[in-house]
Amino acid sequence: MAFPGLRGASSGLLAVLRKGPRLHRRRSHPAPAAPIETPFVPIASLAGLNKIISGYLSPQDVARVREAYRFADNAHLGQFRESGEPYISHPIAVAEICAGWKLDADSLMAALLHDVIEDQHVPKQDLAEKFGGEVADIVDGLTKLERLEYATKAEQQAESFRKMLLAMARDVRVILIKLADRLHNMRTLEAVNPEKRGRVARETLDIYTPIAHRLGLNALFRELQDRCFKAIFPNRYTVLYKAMMAARGNRREVISRIAEAVRAALPAAGIDAEVSGREKSLYSIYKKMVEQKKSFSDVLDIYGFRVVVHTLPECYLAMGTLHQLYRPVPGKFKDYIAIPKINGYQSLHTTLIGPYGTPVEFQFRTRDMDHMAEEGVASHWLYKEDGTSLNDLQKRTHQWLQSLLDIQSQTGDSGEFLEHVKVDLFPDAVYVFTPQGKILSLPRGATPVDFAYAIHTDVGNHAVASKINGDFSPLRAELHSGDAVEIITSTASRPSAQWLNYVRTGRARSEIRHYLRTERYEESVAFGRRLLNQAFDQLGIVYPADDDPQWDRMSKGSAGASRTEILADIGLGKRLAAIVARRFSPENDMLETTAMAVDEYNSATSAPVVIHGNEGQAVQLAPCCGPLPGDAIIGGIRLGHGLVVHMADCPVAQRQRAKEPERWIPVVWDTTTARHLTTRLDLTVLNERGVLGRLAAEITEADSNIVQLTMPDEASATALLHVTVQVDSRKHLAQVIRSIRHVPQVQKITRGKSV
Repeated sequence: MAFPGLRGASSGLLAVLRKGPRLHRRRSHPAPAAPIETPFVPIASLAGLNKIISGYLSPQDVARVREAYRFADNAHLGQFRESGEPYISHPIAVAEICAGWKLDADSLMAALLHDVIEDQHVPKQDLAEKFGGEVADIVDGLTKLERLEYATKAEQQAESFRKMLLAMARDVRVILIKLADRLHNMRTLEAVNPEKRGRVARETLDIYTPIAHRLGLNALFRELQDRCFKAIFPNRYTVLYKAMMAARGNRREVISRIAEAVRAALPAAGIDAEVSGREKSLYSIYKKMVEQKKSFSDVLDIYGFRVVVHTLPECYLAMGTLHQLYRPVPGKFKDYIAIPKINGYQSLHTTLIGPYGTPVEFQFRTRDMDHMAEEGVASHWLYKEDGTSLNDLQKRTHQWLQSLLDIQSQTGDSGEFLEHVKVDLFPDAVYVFTPQGKILSLPRGATPVDFAYAIHTDVGNHAVASKINGDFSPLRAELHSGDAVEIITSTASRPSAQWLNYVRTGRARSEIRHYLRTERYEESVAFGRRLLNQAFDQLGIVYPADDDPQWDRMSKGSAGASRTEILADIGLGKRLAAIVARRFSPENDMLETTAMAVDEYNSATSAPVVIHGNEGQAVQLAPCCGPLPGDAIIGGIRLGHGLVVHMADCPVAQRQRAKEPERWIPVVWDTTTARHLTTRLDLTVLNERGVLGRLAAEITEADSNIVQLTMPDEASATALLHVTVQVDSRKHLAQVIRSIRHVPQVQKITRGKSV
């Protein structure tokens, strides 16, 4: 139900939201900013930080923190922020935020010193000698890389992120200090120019806000979101803020009635609880409006209550008490106590229909849960001197940090590494069960492939099928919370590049890419060796030893490529084996012409390459004609793809061979070839009921399997079907075709070929 006054309050917001990008192109030349009055800036003081840390650190540690302050103050002497404040005020503010989380002395010292390497070029060794190796390592992890080392700012930024995240994987204090640093920068963002303000805010929203959420720092997470929203969309923020203030006044009576009723009902049930009201953050309201295409007046659940009790059973008892007071909304109950969120968050959520039909959300949690919900991993410090065991949140955090190191080991490019990490920072999650009953948390939209790699790399690499809740499901099926998932593996199964289209976790994506790169490289090396062996046989030369000096000479002439890289290039079609072999010929020097080498290699007496059909990615069977053992074939060396085998009469092969005859070599089938090769059949059938079932039955009877079936055009009387089947040979295909002819509706059968 909408309340009077809300429609008017929201109309201005909707007008702003509908204008969208016009907010950023009002003028081609922005008007000069109004002069900013510079307020009196007090001298930066350590008094506030000293008051906080004196309450939980020993006098010796407090003295160490003061010493770090004096060093930082001297290092930043004469340096000012864009607001005009002495620069040392920023490290002090960062240290105060960290002290609010009760971080240890090394963390606070690193917070005070976090910019001295980057801004003042203080050597890391000096910090290590004066404050210890741990402090120096943390500060180094927080230091951006020198921009001059990289071609672009984007490359430098991505590499800096990778450095920071890997340092965080070794010591989580790095990211806690970085988040405190970013929070203070966002609080003072008004002092910088609009272009930089938007860039910093987008970077914060893209990287640091999801990390804060992933670590369970929800209070920090919400503040960063709202400050980013204000910096990126200042007009929208202002309109929404005014609408929120108006709505708060209009709903005051309703909220007061609910609060009074709740505070009376809980003690009557014998429950001692703290009841507090809370509003949704402006950014979460804005996001809901955009995603659900709602006006502000349609977003009714902007206000809620938090009920904090003493014991876990009281959470459920309090919720049951309020369910008797107000009617719950079906499907709006979530138990994050039984199944915590991936960041350790625990609470009961339920939505109740209050007076005047207003939906109000309630959260029920214990004091410990409330503390954990606000401060996450910082609420239970990981670095404990007494060696106490890790709690569940700390274990999950360590697992995630370890996964960053795993991804790094599989990834060479900093941009790709950052892409994988961003994938892992999804705020939403689904919770699924292993066959042993263990709960796994995966990003929303995750598939059985993500689940398989979360179990173990070998399970993912050999996954062939999956069962969801006992039923067979495709590997690309989307998982939902509560699903019981089982992965079926086969030693013959290998990761497919198509999996990259639907996996959601950074671990799965990096493992698949690593396998494809590694496997393809190894297959290309092996196939390149085969091609080079054949070329040496043709020239009557013995295959050279691995330490033959000619390999070194070739490497120097190929930008430092190693012998293995040369073989891989041959297998991938980047080099011709005949030319490489020619350079080892005793009667021909390295300046021998390419034409001579190619002519000799493609002479009529050249021995054909033997094809097994299971060479992997180095040898591919052309999808345009689907050659099978028994077919006459020819091979084309395609740049970057290795050898592609076509049927000899394939129109595609004939056109390509006419353009580049030097890249085509004779090939023959081996006497024993791989099973389950695919080929396409084009069927013209009468469009009658049951014809597909009959076709499937006959193909199965012929010991074959349908891989794909498409109908490109609809027809009333007849239909053209493209059926891709698995067969072992040309002879097996003939058996399949004979079986298909048993279906009376089939009018015509041809092998599919591109034209």
